Amino acid sequence: MSTYPPEPWTLVGRMDLSTFLVPTADLPTATWPDGWRPLSPGGHTPVGAAWVDYAPGGAMSYRELLVAVAGRVGVRVRPHIVAIWVDSPASRDGGRELWGIPKGLASFVGFDEGAPSMTVEGAERPAARARLRRGPVLPGRPRTAFTLAQDLDGRRRESPVSSRAGLGSLHADWTFDVEGPLQFLAGRRPVVSATLHDFAMLFGMTPADRAVSEECGFPGVSRQDRHTLGSATRR
Repeated sequence: MSTYPPEPWTLVGRMDLSTFLVPTADLPTATWPDGWRPLSPGGHTPVGAAWVDYAPGGAMSYRELLVAVAGRVGVRVRPHIVAIWVDSPASRDGGRELWGIPKGLASFVGFDEGAPSMTVEGAERPAARARLRRGPVLPGRPRTAFTLAQDLDGRRRESPVSSRAGLGSLHADWTFDVEGPLQFLAGRRPVVSATLHDFAMLFGMTPADRAVSEECGFPGVSRQDRHTLGSATRR
């Protein structure tokens, strides 16, 4: 059995992110947590797909492809990860057991060449590929924060995420296997893409904070959400 660090995880690296607009009726629904609904302005929902290279220096080093859907719980905006693969058994197990993130295992190639490709464990061809052309990086390292909503053992699990990163322009051409697990994105082009350079991320909360937030009936609300960033995110 693999071992993984307790939450919160401090992670560093680079993320290449694209946002697609997908008809809400085409979204996969299997992982939706209780009380969560996708945002659907005009019948379309923003969906983010990202290649992530978690570098040495954080809690773990591995590669990842994730797909997250913009949504809400009541009036609170809460993105939800509907599909995700990593090349680390420890990350897979930690994501599933700590936060209800449905991580699977996959192999990755082409990250260093700007042509990432991901093949799900046991599959014969890539489920997703991309051609990435990164542009200039804007000055500064803005802070971003949000709360993720997932299903963990039949209950909604909300987890805060905070990060700082350099923001750069990106042109991304994606290809999704029409018969693969991301077929609902096949043939679609992103409406906007960006690279988060040299990010530092704090994912989740301490057990003490989580116990307090759940006792108060506000899952995912922690001191981190109230503008306290760990030192790792102040790089």
